[in-house]
Amino acid sequence: MPSTGPRAAPRRAAAATAEPGPTPAATDLVALLAPLVTRATRLLERLEPSLPEPFAAPDFERHIAFRWRRRGTAAGLQPVLHPHHIALSSLHGIDDQAAKIDANTRQFVAGAPANNVLLTGARGTGKSSLVKAVLNRHASHGLRLIEVDKQDLVDLPEIVDLVAPTRWRFLIFCDDLSFEADEPGYKALKAILDGSIAATSDNVLVYATSNRRHLMPEFMADNLETRYVGDEIHPGETVEEKISLSERFGLWVSFWPFDQDQYLEIVRRWVRHLGVEPADPAGLEREALQWALSRGSRSGRVAWHFARDYAGRALAKGKRRRA
Repeated sequence: MPSTGPRAAPRRAAAATAEPGPTPAATDLVALLAPLVTRATRLLERLEPSLPEPFAAPDFERHIAFRWRRRGTAAGLQPVLHPHHIALSSLHGIDDQAAKIDANTRQFVAGAPANNVLLTGARGTGKSSLVKAVLNRHASHGLRLIEVDKQDLVDLPEIVDLVAPTRWRFLIFCDDLSFEADEPGYKALKAILDGSIAATSDNVLVYATSNRRHLMPEFMADNLETRYVGDEIHPGETVEEKISLSERFGLWVSFWPFDQDQYLEIVRRWVRHLGVEPADPAGLEREALQWALSRGSRSGRVAWHFARDYAGRALAKGKRRRA
């Protein structure tokens, strides 16, 4: 005879709360999805090797130069394994410019106030080489360089946040920089230099090179907005906007084309640097001028290219004679 009364109540409650087993429909659904899950797993295993690897944490102790790189949605610092080891003493014809950049960098490394720098002027006159040279001079004192391409300037806030907590001093290097008015990197760079609500980190400076004085194209039509108020000239809004970016660099350093004497002196120094003592100095100068005429420029870059060609031919001839 089944028990009744209070003792039977827990038994009935337990029976009422027991979970039902899987229904036939649920079992059929699991069986249907199992092959799809297996195929998806195998597909992911095949795709995994082709996915970009995450960036390793930057080793600022081991490397002095880095590039900011983007892989899909991921971005990070990639070390430059073989940086250009050019010395300040190897740069000729730009002594005044080198002194200004070196002094500003020395202040920065020492923790003293220093300025963001814009290096502008003639092509091939040593702007980029000078930045590399000051890096090599001050790397042993904690200076590091991060090269950022123009299309990645929108990532500048992320880069600054990454390096700000470290003990190192960083130059954000933007080479051959110029903008069109609607490019997103233009506003990002303006904000980092001066204009963001967040204060710029004390261990970060921007060094940029450009062939354009104001980093943007300048058109004759821009001058039509100029207004004359009495004897005063008031530039239009377009001109004001175009110069607003370059004005945020505290130090402007200009580079000028070399004259013939400077060009030939640079040629002679590079040829000797490459281990060749010219047997015919007049012939060297004649060839160097012909080389510059064919290139349409007497820049330091042209002098370097000629010196490599001249020294290479001389050294190769010497090897053939010894053979």
